[in-house]
Amino acid sequence: MSAQTLLNALFRYKASIDGELLDALSALGEGARGNAFSSALRVLNHAHLVDRIFAANLQREVHDFTASWSSEAPPLAQLASSIRETDRWYIDYTSRIKPEEMEEVIAFTFTDGGRGRMSREEMLAHVATHAGYHRREVGRLLPEIESTAMRDVFTGYLHRTDPARRQ
Repeated sequence: MSAQTLLNALFRYKASIDGELLDALSALGEGARGNAFSSALRVLNHAHLVDRIFAANLQREVHDFTASWSSEAPPLAQLASSIRETDRWYIDYTSRIKPEEMEEVIAFTFTDGGRGRMSREEMLAHVATHAGYHRREVGRLLPEIESTAMRDVFTGYLHRTDPARRQ
């Protein structure tokens, strides 16, 4: 399996589990939407901002982000729509990137003004692993969605999408 194939599978997995998590959050009643829910949205918004920052870095575009955290998250519906759109971008990007582009090192500026250099492959790996860390954090903040958070494993995704792997 090539790095491109693996990264594309990881971003398909990310989109799938992000969708499950967003659906679980949407299904929570208004009574469950207290401080923990607000904290969960802030965590998801942070992960999403990082996704968008690195999408800009991957394209060598200047972005307007001055921080990767925000004191307020957008409403769930707006955040969910933006997360789903960004997930689709990463799936498309990883499906068409050429092997030689994966190794290309790109210089960029972090939101704190510090300089950085990473290969596209490293940036993509960072985005995929960073998002997983924060999805688990949301699962800990909101035990009501534990069943969704517990499904957040790559092997489970592979076997759900390709049941023949279980034979």
